[in-house]
Amino acid sequence: MRRLIFLILYLFLTSVVFAQIQSEEITIYNKEIKLPGTLSYSKENTPLIIWVHGSGPVDRNGNQPAQNVNSNYIQQFRVAINTKNIAFFSYDKRTANKENSAFFKDTKIMDFASDAQAVVRHFKNKKIFSEIILIGHSQGALVAMFASKNTAKYISLAGAGATIDKILVQQISKNNPTLGEAAKQQFDTLRMKGKIEVINPFLISLFAKPMQSFWSAWMLLNPLEEIKKLTVPVLIIQGNKDLQVNIENAEALHAANLKSELVIIKNMNHVLKDIQKEEDNLSSYYKSTFPISEKLIETIVSFVKK
Repeated sequence: MRRLIFLILYLFLTSVVFAQIQSEEITIYNKEIKLPGTLSYSKENTPLIIWVHGSGPVDRNGNQPAQNVNSNYIQQFRVAINTKNIAFFSYDKRTANKENSAFFKDTKIMDFASDAQAVVRHFKNKKIFSEIILIGHSQGALVAMFASKNTAKYISLAGAGATIDKILVQQISKNNPTLGEAAKQQFDTLRMKGKIEVINPFLISLFAKPMQSFWSAWMLLNPLEEIKKLTVPVLIIQGNKDLQVNIENAEALHAANLKSELVIIKNMNHVLKDIQKEEDNLSSYYKSTFPISEKLIETIVSFVKK
């Protein structure tokens, strides 16, 4: 009988906790751009975290269905952070929403920053939450720097510590030094001439003409210079199992802003999963079964609630 009463009480209390999490579907507009997203929270007047996406057409849950990337890491983050009495909002990146397709061709990095600024303004005007914290993941770490002016805190998550041309050359050189040198030469040409007329056949997908203006604009933005300008508290997080961004990037960002806090998380990869076996690292991009890093959640909660 005691066990039955305990079980009933446990189920009741558990249902109450989950019932307290409210979820709202919200579409925020940045002029013609539609940014549909999900807001989830337990109550008002608590901190709100807004997520700024990394590269690619990433949806609010962290997935890219067209590329079969279904790690669901942002949704996992949402569930974990909401249980800590922190509100969370993530939205479909403008390039993940087909309704914005008319604007895809001319999209630049600063357009993503403009979207993030529109989202921040929306919640600032609503005055529902006690403060706003921006998390920028990967590419979004740089983007979020430009949108942090009216926020309380900024978090860089797997952010680059160099300009995009240097990052891509490093990534390519890791697997193919010869191709990495060719990529460097192509970026140098793009920097000097503004276009690449003769594209290396092995780099066509990277330097296709529609992408050249995108890279040109991004190359001008140096995260080390931008993070120096931030006046809000800064947290820099990097996983040591990240296949795309190494620890040196986080260290460079920290050195550029010595008031920042730097945390290296053991066994966390680029999509924030806890990786115990090396063979699981890449697999975790395509499956939602791998758990999100608990240390990541602990670190962010501690920073938000300081």
